[in-house]
Amino acid sequence: MGYMASAADISRYKAFAECSDEEINRFRKLISMLKVSPPMRRTYRTQSTPKGKVLDMRRMARETMRSLGEPKDLMFIKRKEKLRSIVFILDVSGSMADYSRNLLQLAYSARRANTKVEVFCFGTRLTRITKSIDKRTPDEAMRLAGESVLDWDGGTRIGDAIAAFVKESRRSRLGRGAIVVICSDGLDQGEPQALDKAMQTLSRLAHKVIWVNPHKGDNEDYVPNTIGMMIADPYIDRNFSGHNYKSIEEFARELSRMG
Repeated sequence: MGYMASAADISRYKAFAECSDEEINRFRKLISMLKVSPPMRRTYRTQSTPKGKVLDMRRMARETMRSLGEPKDLMFIKRKEKLRSIVFILDVSGSMADYSRNLLQLAYSARRANTKVEVFCFGTRLTRITKSIDKRTPDEAMRLAGESVLDWDGGTRIGDAIAAFVKESRRSRLGRGAIVVICSDGLDQGEPQALDKAMQTLSRLAHKVIWVNPHKGDNEDYVPNTIGMMIADPYIDRNFSGHNYKSIEEFARELSRMG
């Protein structure tokens, strides 16, 4: 069955840290094939709908005037929906490189389903890699992404990276109203004040801030235990682990519902 084998063949509960290279490669193939339904957001504009809860009083008034009496049918309106932007910001420092490769596979899958997906990687600096993963095979996308990021498997300056993203967002509106997904263990070599300021601004800019931290594991009572996570925690809307296939599968499903 090759790579098309289901995740049941290799335990979806097994932590990536305990997997062999062969198992990791198979999981990444499966992750790249996960369906990520684009989250939707409701706009202030409205459209006609055959059924609903809100009457279209304007149209009904026009119909009443035309028919010189009562409108023949009740008319309804609903708010239009648009795709919600998703931004992945992936920590590719030494402690996180392998986990972020797994999330990068998910970002590839999300990008195929929704063109309003942007992907960044960071170690000591922020690198935008969206074009590297666009409209290519998963293997080629991962190779090009790796070539684009010069500080892969190095140090970490989370605050500086998020501050750089916030600055870019103010110029290009990339993160405004977006679901921002940060994948990191919070091991930061930068200034704590820089991270606090950047997270505070990001939380106001984004629709939701989601944090994926493999150290959370299956522990529902997980308490942040690194300086970076302690600083970031008040600004995070939801936490996920991403430490095994099942957790990424659940995250992909929940991501679709966050519009």
